[in-house]
Amino acid sequence: MRTTLLDRALSFVGLERRAYNAQDPSWNHPLISSGPAKAESLSAAYACVAAISETIASLPLILYKRTADDGRERAPENPLYRVLHDQANELQTALEFREMMQANTLLRGNAHAEIIRGNDGQVTALVPLLPGRVTTLQLDNDRLAYDVTDTKGRVRRLLQHEVLHLRHRSDNGLVGVSPITASRETFELALSERDHGNSTYTNGTRLSGILKFKQSLKPEQLEQIRETWHKRHAGTDNSGRIAITYGDVDYVPTSMSMEDAQWLESRQFSVEEIARLFRVPPTIIGDLRHGNYSNSVEMNRVFVVHTLRRHMTMWEQAISSSLLTPASRQLYFAEHSVEGLLRGDSTNRADFYSKGIADGWLLIDEVRKYENLPKLPPRQEKPEAGI
Repeated sequence: MRTTLLDRALSFVGLERRAYNAQDPSWNHPLISSGPAKAESLSAAYACVAAISETIASLPLILYKRTADDGRERAPENPLYRVLHDQANELQTALEFREMMQANTLLRGNAHAEIIRGNDGQVTALVPLLPGRVTTLQLDNDRLAYDVTDTKGRVRRLLQHEVLHLRHRSDNGLVGVSPITASRETFELALSERDHGNSTYTNGTRLSGILKFKQSLKPEQLEQIRETWHKRHAGTDNSGRIAITYGDVDYVPTSMSMEDAQWLESRQFSVEEIARLFRVPPTIIGDLRHGNYSNSVEMNRVFVVHTLRRHMTMWEQAISSSLLTPASRQLYFAEHSVEGLLRGDSTNRADFYSKGIADGWLLIDEVRKYENLPKLPPRQEKPEAGI
């Protein structure tokens, strides 16, 4: 349903009626409410978010203009071209803005930016809204609204056409759900394993031996011995020191237990689990246990096709829906240039193109279009000699 002038007037004075609060309920969970930074403190999670957000942000995002001959050309005359390609706002370059928005989408399921338009209605800037300060609402006219809380606790309302909203996979079509929320138990287990290891090292790396007394001791004697032993041998600063006993005391050293070995295996498995949730090949985040030169090259291609494509399409369709008017969509469209990522596979692409041209089912101009290159100029016939 389109927003009428009356709807906008009502929204301006705050009289529109909310259908319901569409904010993701997972924010009440202890792991999530404490901030995605806790989950991102896991190196595997940080590496997955960095691999996706940094790559998406570094890819050229071009605003194209359709031409009469079913071709395309860059549209630098449109202010949106500069916003997407060069400078998103006064404080952020296009790369910094897109990296922030993509990371918020992965960590929180949603990313929001206020759309700033000029007097002519063209988009002149995109200003990110702080995560956790935006509440998504569905109004009684089936449109969305966003209540934004500033640092002083004041709330202002933005309507759907005033916000660029990126969503991860959604359960209700209104707000996205991040992988952290969808599989919080996996992150809780990984965090518990990490904290267990930190605690073990803090208390002296691991239990390295057992004191066996031949005679019985009083509780206060055991407590005194325990405190003395802890003071002399616990903690990483005392790790590796030689224990000295006296009297009828035997010191029995212990080797790594089966539980310790399984802890190391579970830590390695957590890396694979987190990479699987973000759909990132383990070799991309530095897990090379099963990697070699040949399959690492293939994993790079898989990363582009099966991981990045979804997020690139999300950006391109959100730009079309939120930043372009219905009339502008007939003329303009945004698209990422992934040629740089696939450059390592140029030999196979060149062979594919050459066979298509040789067999007659592919034209040179079509190949140039696939590679985001302009069409060749018309060939001019040279005049014959003596004419």
